[in-house]
Amino acid sequence: MKFKNLPVILVLLMTHGIISGQPPGLTLSHLRMAEQNVVLLNNEGGDLPLQRLEKIRIAVVHFDSNSPGNPDTKVFDSIANKYSTVESFKAYTNNGNAMLSDSMFNLLHDQLRLFDRLIITFSGSSFPDVANDKLPRFINGLGINRKLILVYRGEGKNLAHFDSFEFPIVWSADATPESASVTAQLIFGGVATNNKLATGFSKKFRKGKGFRVIKSRLGYGIPASVSIDQRFLNSIDSLVEAGIAAHVTPGAVVLLVKDGIVIHDKAYGKHTYADTILTRADDIYDMASVTKVTATTPVIMQLYEKKMLYLDTPISHYVRALQNINDKKEQTIREALLHEAGFTPYIKFFEKLTPLDLSYQRSADFPVQLADNFFLRKNYFEKVMWPVTLQSPVLTRGKFIYSDVSMYMMKEVAENIMHRSLDEYVLDEIYLPLGMKSSGFLPRGRFDKSRIVPTTENDNWLRNMRVVGFVNDPGAAMAGGVEGHAGLFSTSNDLAIYYQMLLNKGSYGERKYFEPSTVELFTSRQSKVTNRGLGFAKTPEPVSSDSAYPSQLSFGHSGYTGTYVWVDPKYNLVYIFLSNRVYPDDGRTYGPAKINVRSEALNLFYKAAVFRK
Repeated sequence: MKFKNLPVILVLLMTHGIISGQPPGLTLSHLRMAEQNVVLLNNEGGDLPLQRLEKIRIAVVHFDSNSPGNPDTKVFDSIANKYSTVESFKAYTNNGNAMLSDSMFNLLHDQLRLFDRLIITFSGSSFPDVANDKLPRFINGLGINRKLILVYRGEGKNLAHFDSFEFPIVWSADATPESASVTAQLIFGGVATNNKLATGFSKKFRKGKGFRVIKSRLGYGIPASVSIDQRFLNSIDSLVEAGIAAHVTPGAVVLLVKDGIVIHDKAYGKHTYADTILTRADDIYDMASVTKVTATTPVIMQLYEKKMLYLDTPISHYVRALQNINDKKEQTIREALLHEAGFTPYIKFFEKLTPLDLSYQRSADFPVQLADNFFLRKNYFEKVMWPVTLQSPVLTRGKFIYSDVSMYMMKEVAENIMHRSLDEYVLDEIYLPLGMKSSGFLPRGRFDKSRIVPTTENDNWLRNMRVVGFVNDPGAAMAGGVEGHAGLFSTSNDLAIYYQMLLNKGSYGERKYFEPSTVELFTSRQSKVTNRGLGFAKTPEPVSSDSAYPSQLSFGHSGYTGTYVWVDPKYNLVYIFLSNRVYPDDGRTYGPAKINVRSEALNLFYKAAVFRK
């Protein structure tokens, strides 16, 4: 079928989100009004909020009589894409009017054939055809072999034309950017509602009709949504911009969550100092040691819950290679997670490399990619790195010695128990079910290179070249890019989802990932010698004399590349800071030591959220 002469513009684009939690210009009064006016209808089957996001492919089709650049459409797409990958189709005639025709119907059916969940949106008086029931017939036709959701923002009298629909209808009387945001959030459980129709519009949509939705995922608002004055957060902007000017980092992303609502998700600077690419809020960063608590530790937590491992059992029970090594056969899982096993802090595996171990071309003998056009010989981890790890010296057992080797061990433990790779497990069992669509190891195999922020231009240890999308840590890189202490890449929004789940005591999106008791055990103080949880760091030292001290319940972790995550259950907040501070010369360019941007920004968030100053 040919569409060359069809007078329709059909635009397909993938949206990746907007610069902040909400687009600029939204007001609290309009957001509150949108929340008060939204009503969910036809949800007898409990289809909304959407569940099992990893199992469905979602598309949204916008029909609107406004221009193709309609800001409401952009808001809806941006918010929806914070929960799942949602591909957006916009159907317009050349003059900006929606058109219902057999040609349009056939074109849409062809484009939508791979999707099993379809969101149809229109607003205001988009359809002159609504009165003659052409629109309902058109929409019902699109629902063949897939589930539909209708989002209608406009006069309630038009609901009467949808009496034949059996699928969910999200209705808002307001056709504003705020209502576009709220309706998108409701579909995914980002806002709660128990609103009912104040007026009846038909036999089906009678007064008092409406279904309840419980908030089960992150919401997206503005600082005023949680009674924070935006002016209090402006100091964070100034701090980060000062850090960029001082070459602490070329760019950064800061995300703030208060009371389950993202109130700030902002990108600063550029990918590199000389770059023209502006940092985006959905850019992908190397997590460094944040991997420990966002990948390895949650796997250990799930295995602990399933009674597949025990915290006070020696690691050697799960890693047989340790059973004949006298100084390593007694240390327990608990000791490793507390960094009290006495393991060597860090092993410089790269010092043992010879020119014969490396190649500038991939081959069967050199399959491990370390950077663009740079490869390591096969089995290097098994033949060199793992034996070196097993023979590494043990320091004082029972004393806090922060050690990457502990997390090398935890990866071996987990993989030996699961008979699955760490990266595969966390992606399939944690990230994708949560909606963390941009997280995982080995990102160059899944995402466009332009979305990944360069970590270094010269790592000074191993590669001496630009590193983009390959883990910065030399040991993790040489191990194939997947290790227990480093290798994870993620975005601010994905991390906010994961840490909100922990703040929720292990539940998110009406699914349970951990028992509350497990989250409490691992994130509370478990050491007699230092204030640490199992895997997690606890309250940091104050960063200044007037520091807004985190509570004793708080937990998180930092990463060498410039990442920082922090959760405080007492104040119901989540803090995410992402940067590539080691750019351009790893180990040499961190900017003035007195500007501790990521810690100071957390302090400013506490002041704004807790002390309102």
